[in-house]
Amino acid sequence: MRDEMALERESTELLRTLIRNGCVNTGEAASGNEARSVDALEAFFAGSGLSCERYTSRPGRMSLITRIEGTDPKAPTLLLMGHTDVVPVNMAGWQRDPFAAELVDGIVWGRGAVDMLNLTATMAVATRRLKQSGWKPRGTLIYLAVADEEAGGFLGAGHLVEHEADAVKCDYVITESGGVPIPTKSGHKLKVTVGEKGGNWRKLIVHGTPGHGSRPFRTDNALVTAAKIVQRIAEYRPKARILDAWRGYIEALELEPGLTDALTDPARVYETVRDWDNLTLAREAHACTHTTFSPNIAHGGTKVNVIPDRVEIDVDIRSLPGVENHEVEAMLKEAMGNLADRVTIDTPPDRKRGGSVSPTDTPLMAAISRIATRMMPDASVVPAITTGGTDAKFFRWKGIPSYGFGLHSLRIPYTEYPIMFHGHNERVDTESLKLSAMMWEALCRDFLG
Repeated sequence: MRDEMALERESTELLRTLIRNGCVNTGEAASGNEARSVDALEAFFAGSGLSCERYTSRPGRMSLITRIEGTDPKAPTLLLMGHTDVVPVNMAGWQRDPFAAELVDGIVWGRGAVDMLNLTATMAVATRRLKQSGWKPRGTLIYLAVADEEAGGFLGAGHLVEHEADAVKCDYVITESGGVPIPTKSGHKLKVTVGEKGGNWRKLIVHGTPGHGSRPFRTDNALVTAAKIVQRIAEYRPKARILDAWRGYIEALELEPGLTDALTDPARVYETVRDWDNLTLAREAHACTHTTFSPNIAHGGTKVNVIPDRVEIDVDIRSLPGVENHEVEAMLKEAMGNLADRVTIDTPPDRKRGGSVSPTDTPLMAAISRIATRMMPDASVVPAITTGGTDAKFFRWKGIPSYGFGLHSLRIPYTEYPIMFHGHNERVDTESLKLSAMMWEALCRDFLG
């Protein structure tokens, strides 16, 4: 019990340090400043016998690696990967200072508490404890704390995979998204993320004709056209696709038979989620069965008395695994209809890759199931896809099985987690931190020997 309390305390204090570092990633190359958390992690590992390697993609955009070498070159290498950057906040929406890392009644509040500094911290704690214990594994353990995940990961995990491949060479990866207990009739289900959608962001440049704002009649106002385009994209309904991972996940939830059938029927899933009063699952069900289009940013106009001739719309498009880039383009044009010829579609060069899925019948998946069931006897793991993006994609694109997991307590209901990701009042309980740290240590000992 005393050891568990120490584990919880170590995890909590490291998480609070990472939150306070405020590595906010706005998407600009000069943001993030993840070097602050690399400094903190290197200080955390100091004196443990672990040596750290730093990798810099841009000034301040730094990632850290440490490892425990295995004794058997034929044994698998497992990479535990967490990111240190967080998304921006709207301070007005928070009950507590998002960068103060307040600890109140066993709850740590702050930006990144669940996305994903909790796991970045607990992975580090487990790695240090394994080293300090004198553990000599057959397989190698790599701990990786990366920059830039919140802007796509191309200055973090993507940079390492492409330019420092030997440093991150591995057989399996575990990163974020999973392990929150979902109650069902036969016990709790723990999602293991085995795949994710493709982040196919697009910039739409809407063209018009400039003119004087005092004479708006029958003008070619790019903003007015853009408003119509935004509405059309928001209302667009692409065809549903049912993935095997989605079908298995829904069946594992043990919902009413009719509901399970409807949520796994491409002809009925949209109407089902449209009228479903469980908004958390409705949003998940829609996103996991459709390629989604969300127009989220618009810029345009130069002066209040000038009719704009150019408006830019940034659209967050998430394509289901198996949907090709040309299909995304076709759907976007279909959504815009007869206004498509008024628009230039700008595709960032790093946004042309699709979704990714890892196999579920691997030794690592079996080990995750063993450890999770041992620690939470009424629970079982179920493969699932995540609607958001993670750095696992860079490894899946190279054919390396990559998963998302953690282990959370029952204190915060599972319905709260989707709201906290990129939302207000992000927080995690210290019991979950302890459980995750214990799980990482047990999993490494089981899987790597």
